[in-house]
Amino acid sequence: MKLSARTERQIIYTLLIIAVGLPLVFPIGWKTEVSGYTEMAYMLIEETPAGKVVLISFDYDPSTITELQPMAEALIEHAFKKNHRIVATALWPMGVQMAEKAFQEICAAYPDKVYGEDYVNLGYKVGGMVSIQAMGRNLKEVYPVDAKGTHYDELPILQNIKRLKDFAWISSLSSGVPGLKEWVMVAHDTYGIPVTGGCTAISAPGFFAYVNEQKQLTGILGGLKSASEYESLIERKGTATSKMDAQSIAHLLILVFIAAGNLKVYLSRRRKRNA
Repeated sequence: MKLSARTERQIIYTLLIIAVGLPLVFPIGWKTEVSGYTEMAYMLIEETPAGKVVLISFDYDPSTITELQPMAEALIEHAFKKNHRIVATALWPMGVQMAEKAFQEICAAYPDKVYGEDYVNLGYKVGGMVSIQAMGRNLKEVYPVDAKGTHYDELPILQNIKRLKDFAWISSLSSGVPGLKEWVMVAHDTYGIPVTGGCTAISAPGFFAYVNEQKQLTGILGGLKSASEYESLIERKGTATSKMDAQSIAHLLILVFIAAGNLKVYLSRRRKRNA
């Protein structure tokens, strides 16, 4: 039975919708090759002793949530698995909400984690590099209260945290300036604190040079693929994994359509020659 061109297009669009939609609802979790940059970031957290206090800075807004939010959730889950205590900050105004969203997602699976003891959201601070430098001297002066208005001294997680050097590692999830570069220049280059982080795929090549012998950056997550790689390392089927599954299936289906189209043209020409 010969199908019209319109019917063929409808079939193709329907199959693509199904191919993309199903993995988003039911993640497959296909394994992917893990880059050295992703593995370095993973090993930094994996090798940090339990009980350490760490800092994650949410330096992005909803415009890049698709790429950076899965990284945030994966980092938080990995830190919780290692019993690290997390202090969240933000150099971007909307970073406060991004942190809240990530904690809500992960804490649903870790109900034993208590706000103020195991994690805290200090909120947004304007100033970029100047604010980071001030944190290096006295964190309490920069954040006298957290995002909920609780005083610094009333938060058990901050009892022994006076300045940046008291953190075991720092991660910045960054989609621009201020962000990861400023944390590298101050936290690592000035205070010698291990720094890792994540950025959009288009920005990642600009940070590769910082993953050097001096370890200005201890690995870097670049885009959705790196987020998916990190999820595979911590055995998490998160949003990055499901979106990469959808992408992979869609690409395979497109290849099938190309092959089918070429086969159709070949058979049509063969029939004409035989006629």
